[in-house]
Amino acid sequence: MSKDYRVLLYYYYTTIEDPEGFAKEHLAFCKSLQLKGRVLVAKEGINGTVSGLKEHTDAYMEAMKANPLFDGIIFKVDEEEQHVFKKMHVRPRPELVTLRLNEDDVNPNELTGKHLSPKEWREAMLEEDTVVIDARNDYEYDVGHFRGAIRPDIKAFRELPDWIRQNKEQFENKRILTYCTGGIRCEKFSGWLKKEGFEDVAQLDGGIVTYGKDPEVKGELWDGKCYVFDERLTVPINHVAPTVVGKDYFDGKPCERYVNCANPECNKQILCSEENEHKYLRGCTPECRVHPRNLYVKEHQLSPEEHQARLDVLGERLPARL
Repeated sequence: MSKDYRVLLYYYYTTIEDPEGFAKEHLAFCKSLQLKGRVLVAKEGINGTVSGLKEHTDAYMEAMKANPLFDGIIFKVDEEEQHVFKKMHVRPRPELVTLRLNEDDVNPNELTGKHLSPKEWREAMLEEDTVVIDARNDYEYDVGHFRGAIRPDIKAFRELPDWIRQNKEQFENKRILTYCTGGIRCEKFSGWLKKEGFEDVAQLDGGIVTYGKDPEVKGELWDGKCYVFDERLTVPINHVAPTVVGKDYFDGKPCERYVNCANPECNKQILCSEENEHKYLRGCTPECRVHPRNLYVKEHQLSPEEHQARLDVLGERLPARL
């Protein structure tokens, strides 16, 4: 199939005086170009991913670059066969990335870590007295990460500062390298690290997706795939020696396929093969598999008898109330 669509990933820290009004106008503009995606707007700037036909994404980039608010904005572009979103959303938010630093908040235009090109990053990772911190969430790390990178024990980005403080001794007197998907989280996180007293802090310019596109580096030293926040879920990065690091939630076998737990009250993202999705009714726990709102049961129109028959294989029982 021809790749007539593009996916644009971008961010820009600037001052937007009226995020609510801007978001409303921007949504109408995106819809006029038949774009789909998710854009966040805050007083500190804009962060978005949109997909659309090439001529429509060209028009979008041209308009954004012509706006004095976004002078110098950079777009990361992927070619795709179709839209990677179902709808178009533009939402005002208190923050572009949720760190909730309050009085300790950082303006990346005033304080941030040194930007390293993909080639500089690859070289820096191999140097002594250097630690590499993954600034993403645990499920993002689990499907792919830089070789030797530290996996913070966090479920959400806002937990990262506290985790750093609790583990501060392992980073003292070290050069700290930090990275994320497209760069926006590291802009603020690296600045916070410097504010905390860490002197030698650097970030991967443009994030993982830029690293994977560099014609010289070609994603070397990246293991697995990169998690993205659209219907693709993961994209390849290492074009030299790709590997699989993800493990199936249920049996531990190599896996890069993400699904959401079928219990909508859980919705946990798990790596899972198609076979195990059907075997475990896409439920990450026995409780999720018997939940009355289990979406797998609804999608496959399983009767209570059929539901129980599937559970019998696992030695589990439906609650009596069902």
